[in-house]
Amino acid sequence: MTSGQFKPLPQIILELPSHQQQKLYSDIMSALGTLDWTDLAQLTALVMGNATLQQQVAAALLSYVKKELRAEVRYGD
Repeated sequence: MTSGQFKPLPQIILELPSHQQQKLYSDIMSALGTLDWTDLAQLTALVMGNATLQQQVAAALLSYVKKELRAEVRYGD
């Protein structure tokens, strides 16, 4: 998707077609299980306050990027 050039992951996500964004959303929500939340701010607070949930979201995101987009992920320093 990046044609050999680096793009930050948030930019790649924003550029995805809506059906791919929906698939990513579904994958991440599946990884989170049955959390009870009412809005994005509450969901963000729940995830950011729990290392296990952070790891689950990161794993779901990386899995999606590698499998669905066939992209290579590199970590910055």
